[in-house]
Amino acid sequence: MSFDYDLFVIGGGSGGVRAARVAAQGGARVALAEEDRYGGTCVQRGCVPKKLMVFASEYPGYVEDAKAYGWEAQIGEFSWSAFKSKMHTELDRLEGVYRNILGNNDVETFDARARLADAHTVELSDGSRKTAKHILLAMGGWPMRPDIPGAELGITSNEVFHMDDLPGSMLILGGGYIACEFACILNGMGVNVTQYYRGAQILRGFDEEARGLVSEEMQQNGIDLHLGTNILEMHKEDDGRIRVKATNGTERHFDQVMFATGRTPNTADMGLQDLGVELGRKGEVLVDEYSQTSVPSIYAIGDVTDRVNLTPVAIREGMAFVETVFNGNPTPVDHDLIPTAIFTQPEMGTVGMSEEEARDHGPIEVYATSFKPMREAFAGRAQRVLMKLIVCADTRRVLGCHIVAPGAGEMIQLAGIAVKMGATKEDFDRTVAVHPTMTEEIVTMREPVRTA
Repeated sequence: MSFDYDLFVIGGGSGGVRAARVAAQGGARVALAEEDRYGGTCVQRGCVPKKLMVFASEYPGYVEDAKAYGWEAQIGEFSWSAFKSKMHTELDRLEGVYRNILGNNDVETFDARARLADAHTVELSDGSRKTAKHILLAMGGWPMRPDIPGAELGITSNEVFHMDDLPGSMLILGGGYIACEFACILNGMGVNVTQYYRGAQILRGFDEEARGLVSEEMQQNGIDLHLGTNILEMHKEDDGRIRVKATNGTERHFDQVMFATGRTPNTADMGLQDLGVELGRKGEVLVDEYSQTSVPSIYAIGDVTDRVNLTPVAIREGMAFVETVFNGNPTPVDHDLIPTAIFTQPEMGTVGMSEEEARDHGPIEVYATSFKPMREAFAGRAQRVLMKLIVCADTRRVLGCHIVAPGAGEMIQLAGIAVKMGATKEDFDRTVAVHPTMTEEIVTMREPVRTA
């Protein structure tokens, strides 16, 4: 049978674009459809604009530190409109980069919504149909709103980058990394931030000690965090503010409410189940270790599979897909020991097992130290940092590394290489410290603080 393309990719985010480009570079005839903006969540509604906001929010602290170091420094009012304009100019530039990457590699693009008509046919929103030997689903995910009265009054992480003005006060609902990052960002920009989370501690799934320190520091920095608290209902008042009734018995007013209560895979109205593509209970596309669905010609990568929802993982999955399908080199996706960073203030960097998780796998030793770093201590800040290693008591292998500190994201990238290589505690010990730095503590901790 003759097909229009060897590969049709649905979704122009990081994973889909990488797979399309690499397949086309190998000689495949490739097309890609994107109904929104190229670059996907990461470039347009996630990592990139969020990190720019992180940078912007940190300057008041730098100025305060500068004063402590003898500089006559002061900071004026933050102009959201000036920052927002420049941020969106940068996002437009990056979208152009993504479009050029596809065009320069002879990938045919369609600015249209696509859904599946059969196992080899994609139907575009203009009514046209395209056939392909292989179809790759890379539609990503979308923020969820809670099922409560008045939920339409709130915004999500999609809309936060497009606010006309910074609100005077904002309630953020959620306790995951998106909720915590934006709580810190907006707090740094001068917004009066309150955060509600239904759980007993924020950042569920991360190391208990590390997330506890982040929680303490967030509150120390002025974020009004309420754990074990959820929203019951919301109403718009005559003055435009939002009245929020919470499970803790309070009713409070906020200028804006943001929901960061999870994301759902973009699989609605895609025609998947009609073709026999199996979906999980959240709507995620179920795939095997090679990203293949229950329909042999259809594959899926990235957040739409709800495996590990991180941009570099989607890119790796796209590369593995091309190796498997087009290069004759079956390559399973490696989801083991992925380093990651949470851009709270302070940041958290983590790779491998948490202490709690490691305990369930056998005897461990925990090496940890918490201290005031030199820079912040000199400036009179109370901020503390954490360096922590989880070590297998039998093999001596480092099972997990957790860092809470300014710049933890940069630190964990390098520590992640050692952990991925299978470094032992003695390998860390043999490494000479770089002095004076915060991370020298990672290689100078000699005695475990506890065993389990």
